[in-house]
Amino acid sequence: MREKADYSLDFRGAITDLSLLKLRRVFREMKSDQTLEVLGLDPETRSDLFRLLPPVAYELICVEEKENTPIRVHLRKTEN
Repeated sequence: MREKADYSLDFRGAITDLSLLKLRRVFREMKSDQTLEVLGLDPETRSDLFRLLPPVAYELICVEEKENTPIRVHLRKTEN
């Protein structure tokens, strides 16, 4: 059973500049050890996340990619 994330962002529409700004704002507001779930349809969802967030600031918990379902990326913030 999947652990419920502290924050969740749904990018199943299009990932726009505004969406990416929202991601950065939410991540900044998170405290250490809190988790974030990001849903997306675009295969570039993962690379967009990893490009925006500092690599030392998060731990990748898991990535779920199943056919005909949204991509789910789960991250844990490691530092403030």
